[in-house]
Amino acid sequence: MIRRMLGSLWAAAALAIAAITMFGTDAALAGMGIATDGQLGMQDAASPIARQINEFHDMVNFIIIAIAVFVLVLMVYVMFRFNAKANPTPSRTTHNTLLEVAWTVIPIMILVYIALPSFRLLRAQYDYPPPDVTIKATAYQWYWNHEYLPKEKDAKGFGFDSLMLTPEEIKEKQAEGIPAPRNLAVDNEVVVPVNKNVHVLVTAGDVLHNWTIPGFGSKVDAVPGRINTTWFRAEKTGVFYGQCSELCGKDHAFMPIAVRVVDEGTFSEWSAAMAARDKKKAREILKRVALEQAGKKAKDVAAAQQ
Repeated sequence: MIRRMLGSLWAAAALAIAAITMFGTDAALAGMGIATDGQLGMQDAASPIARQINEFHDMVNFIIIAIAVFVLVLMVYVMFRFNAKANPTPSRTTHNTLLEVAWTVIPIMILVYIALPSFRLLRAQYDYPPPDVTIKATAYQWYWNHEYLPKEKDAKGFGFDSLMLTPEEIKEKQAEGIPAPRNLAVDNEVVVPVNKNVHVLVTAGDVLHNWTIPGFGSKVDAVPGRINTTWFRAEKTGVFYGQCSELCGKDHAFMPIAVRVVDEGTFSEWSAAMAARDKKKAREILKRVALEQAGKKAKDVAAAQQ
């Protein structure tokens, strides 16, 4: 009986591998920084934490599929092998020591196998490296305020509100050749340098909100009167979108977050303009970068389709 069960388990694992292999191409359907129509998997990871989250998700899914298939195979086997017609004289066996040990020890081993990488992931999420950029994100009904905190005492900080673009503003952006997805694009994007550690201090000015960027693996509650923290290190340039993920009122679905990752030189140029209160120059810099990144993305998509 034990041999049959182990054989069924190996068969279940083989079927699980086949299922994962069959859906392994879902990364092509998952967008970078934004959800994609027809998407099956999670968004492409753009930070070390997001990559670990995706790997942990895939590992746990493999185990879930293997267990589900194993239980299904076992149920089908029992239905056909031990029904009244095939087995008119039922067994009166009441104990099987080896089987009872197996169905106690194996689940424990599976849970330990899941726990170890989950502890590593939690440690990575809350083991904050020294920050290169620190941003304070304050949520309101229904928009975000982002404040860049100066690293030095004499340096100047700056901040701005981020509101969702109206349909008319989206059309204007798209007419300029800049992608502006509905319900995600904002008037003032958060700008961060690539391959730099960014700390985000998150709070709220009224009710509970949540600051979330799936591509970075960042998701933290914004609580009035309290500061929570998260961090990320974006490894790829481009624009990454998120939304408030805590029900906060009637316009909960209309307070998106947009983070544009740029090279270090562009970030220094943009932050200097913002610190000098030269918003016109800062907008020109972001417009130039947005057009460059949109052109590069279009070329990458075309190359991938060939």
